[in-house]
Amino acid sequence: MNRTSPVRYLLRTALAVAPLLSASGCASSAHGSTSAPPEAAQAPTPPAAPQKPAEVQPTAEDARQFSTRVNEDLKRLWVKQSTAEWIKSTYITDDTERNAATVNEEVMGYLNQAIKQAARFKDLQGLDADTARTLHLLRVSSALVAPSDARKRSELATIAAKLEGLYGKGKYCGKDGKGQCKDLEELSDLMAKSRNYDELLDVWQGWHTISRPMRPLFQNLVSISNEGAQEIGFQDLGSLWRSNYDMPPEAFEKEAQRLWGQVKPLYDDLHCYVRARLAKQYGEDKVPAGKPIPAHLLGNMWAQEWNNIYNLVEPYKGQPSLDVDAELKKQNYDAVRMVKTGEGFFTSLGLKPLPQTFWERSQLTKPRDREVVCHASAWDVTYNNDLRVKMCIKPTEEDLVTIHHELGHDYYYTYYYTLPALYQQGAHDGFHEAIGDAITLSITPGYLKQMGLLKEIPKGDKGLINLQMKDAMEKVAFLPFGLLVDQWRWEVFSGRVKPEEYNKAWWELREKYQGVRAPVERSEQDFDPGAKYHVPANVPYTRYFLARILQFQFHRALCQSAGFKGPLHECSIYGNKEAGKRLQAMLEMGASKPWPDALQALTGQREMDASAILEYFAPLRAWLQEQNKGQKCGW
Repeated sequence: MNRTSPVRYLLRTALAVAPLLSASGCASSAHGSTSAPPEAAQAPTPPAAPQKPAEVQPTAEDARQFSTRVNEDLKRLWVKQSTAEWIKSTYITDDTERNAATVNEEVMGYLNQAIKQAARFKDLQGLDADTARTLHLLRVSSALVAPSDARKRSELATIAAKLEGLYGKGKYCGKDGKGQCKDLEELSDLMAKSRNYDELLDVWQGWHTISRPMRPLFQNLVSISNEGAQEIGFQDLGSLWRSNYDMPPEAFEKEAQRLWGQVKPLYDDLHCYVRARLAKQYGEDKVPAGKPIPAHLLGNMWAQEWNNIYNLVEPYKGQPSLDVDAELKKQNYDAVRMVKTGEGFFTSLGLKPLPQTFWERSQLTKPRDREVVCHASAWDVTYNNDLRVKMCIKPTEEDLVTIHHELGHDYYYTYYYTLPALYQQGAHDGFHEAIGDAITLSITPGYLKQMGLLKEIPKGDKGLINLQMKDAMEKVAFLPFGLLVDQWRWEVFSGRVKPEEYNKAWWELREKYQGVRAPVERSEQDFDPGAKYHVPANVPYTRYFLARILQFQFHRALCQSAGFKGPLHECSIYGNKEAGKRLQAMLEMGASKPWPDALQALTGQREMDASAILEYFAPLRAWLQEQNKGQKCGW
């Protein structure tokens, strides 16, 4: 299931915006309009550093005033930008794309100048903690940095809008181009349900044609954004992204590999078992032992999560049904009722209900009269509690879980929206995703039964292994993909991967980390990375890998604060006010402190730790190792 939604990062991330991270600042429920306030009509000029004789250095007070003004200006600009992005995402036309590009250019221009002006305070002593933190966050606030050259800045904004537009409008109309055109939503349904090898191959190849026109645009984006990153003191754009974790870029790269090393043995066990089951389904000639799995057979367009093929790998048939979809349909759940169920989880923890404007302004279903981006995301459009969700909800368990996840973003927004603009983001970007993911770990069979969506809780070892397999097919299977998307981009931005090797390098990483291969011969005429939303939208992806690690660390800590004593996989914090207090304490911090401080507030630990995921899946791992005896594992 793809719950790695870009939320509001999208704005900031995707377009040099800042903390749109998982939402955007938003209009409060009393704020009737989502339009930008009058002051945002024209981009403010970044506060000039006080003009003093060359020998006079700026003071700590100069830096404080600069930081205050930048926070005020950025909030106005980000509101204007997120408004334009919301309209573009919910009404895709050339006009809305052009309008968003114009606003994004404006924001990039301001940020570019503000970051450069902030450089004069870089080595200043005596800064108070808030000013120093603000200046750091400003420096790493944009996922896409424009050069000072106005023409290149305009070109970069246009490219960014075109890339996302190509993805949003992507359709496959058959091999001859004359068939019934299908969008990603329809193609994904086929990928999830079909067990016909050739049909799956056709669908996979068809969607991957939509990204070919992106290649020259992406190549230009890399060149221009690298120039922008270098102007503000980074080696390249990837180095800037890795500097956003309160440690040097090279240290963060090692940290990501350390975490992967903790979880890789569990992934390898799952991969070996799933490959053997796929070989039984499709034949060992198509899925040979000891080789990577063909990417189109795992139930997901990117083979990033495998839960859609659970029925092919189910350990024990005949156990109580885990099919929540049938119950949702039987009980006539519509989009609003599904979101109300998600809201009820958060209010059961003692957190406040969603504002009325959420229900008035969200896109919960797919409109019939226009093109929209259905990719689930959460927003605070005016950075003032203007919470929204953008989805095309169907009555499925996948969408119910996605709703709980997206509301995790919105609840982060609602507890930090009174902070200065640059603090309105997660402690680091993985935190925003991890909050929603941690909440979804409490969607246990017990919780679903309490909601009336399961008649019987699976009992005994067989029921447990079935349930853990279903969860692992989504959560564990995702881990290497979550890591490799940015591994590829970091190498592209640094120049280690040249434009003529984009696709080759992509599949080398897919094979190295995932043990997945392209199902047919690929060439440099293809641009397969662009078939994944976050690449054309320029949304950094490592956050999702970190979130899959952190969600279990968060879940374990919340269960401990709730006084839960049983196995970690049985814990649901639903209805527990003590867990809610611990969660709220961290949410309220936003990015006001380095992430180890926020992590400590919730977990008592200051280092990210993947041991909780191993603890959670310990029963399944022991079972997998028994099943894999005699198999040729690895690739």
